[in-house]
Amino acid sequence: MTVNRLIKRLDGDDRVELLRSVRDADVSPYFRVMESATAPVVQVEGVDKIMLGSNNYLGLADHPDIKRGAREALDTFGSAITGSRLLNGTMDLHLELENEIAEWHGTEGAMVFTTGYQTNVGTISAVVGKQDVIVVDSAAHASIRDGSQLSGARIRKFAHNDLQDLEAKLQEPVDGDGAVLVIVDGLYSMEGDLAPLDEITALCTKYGAALMVDEAHSLGVYGDRLTGAAELFGTENDTDIRMASLSKSPSSTGGFIAGSNDLLDTLRIHARAFLFTTSGVPAAVGASLASVRLIRSDEGRQRADRVLHNAETLRKGLADAGLDVGARSRTPGGDTASPIVSLHVGDDLVAMSLWRTLFDRGIFTSAALHPAVPRDGALLRLCAMASHTDSHIRTAIETIADTVAESRAELPS
Repeated sequence: MTVNRLIKRLDGDDRVELLRSVRDADVSPYFRVMESATAPVVQVEGVDKIMLGSNNYLGLADHPDIKRGAREALDTFGSAITGSRLLNGTMDLHLELENEIAEWHGTEGAMVFTTGYQTNVGTISAVVGKQDVIVVDSAAHASIRDGSQLSGARIRKFAHNDLQDLEAKLQEPVDGDGAVLVIVDGLYSMEGDLAPLDEITALCTKYGAALMVDEAHSLGVYGDRLTGAAELFGTENDTDIRMASLSKSPSSTGGFIAGSNDLLDTLRIHARAFLFTTSGVPAAVGASLASVRLIRSDEGRQRADRVLHNAETLRKGLADAGLDVGARSRTPGGDTASPIVSLHVGDDLVAMSLWRTLFDRGIFTSAALHPAVPRDGALLRLCAMASHTDSHIRTAIETIADTVAESRAELPS
């Protein structure tokens, strides 16, 4: 059987055709080539752009302390460990990092995976089985959805952040002695809104469900200790599985689970995405350790405050210009913006055209199109960083507002 016979069913795939057409027209927002470090200004295909498309929320990707941590690990362990954590792939750096994370989160232990994607896929498929039920937010990370599918459990999706729908799903019967696991993101990567974890936790308690929170985008930004949204809502001790990525605010690669020893030992035996993949390269583990230590310092708090300040400024500037950037997230005693500011556009093609114009004008954003978002829900995802200056944010607001106004003027009346 030839490859063409294997992929022929994709010939009618709308997304494949869309990729080809926008690539041919050079308006594709995907696979653009970065040629410098992820900083407030990045060289992209030979031209400097203000970077609003990166998850480098705390601005640590080019921080000298983080680079030093990576360099020292490289000098000590070389380019790779060339084995799984189970066999020869566990370094003393892993143990230092896991102990640091556990102390930071106040849990019995922590366990580091090679990637954030593998963390979700491996954990969910290890702890949930065919007799169980997963209740998951419809906007949850793709890795959560994939791990849920691999588990073989019955999956019930509830409408994004819809507590009434969540409760309805929790009220449905469960076969036999099956358990229920609710899975949500602490901060959603497309809309940039927080999960109402206080109310979600209360529902899990009411119906006897376990709760897993993915803090990939909220780690390093929220909470007194900057461990994420669960801490912000005061529910961290009632969260059964706490997951986060090391590739957003920590600006490295990897992911981790923080939790009980019983949970972690189960994962060490059953999480195939942990057992059967090569350990993360030493430089990434060294950078992660340096990042976690920095985030826990006074500088980490200053950077968290700064990124939220920049996000507030960016969001308010765009909203004052009449642009749809969605609603703020409720928090205990108030509300907040997040480092992710979503500019709602609607149509996929309009969003791509707007992305390209901004790209040509020196602003790099991320375009979120269907199926990453609902149909007619295309948006430009703008990410603030702690290292953006007031001038960067001001220039971005002016350029985006002017570009959107021009695009609206060009539409037929």
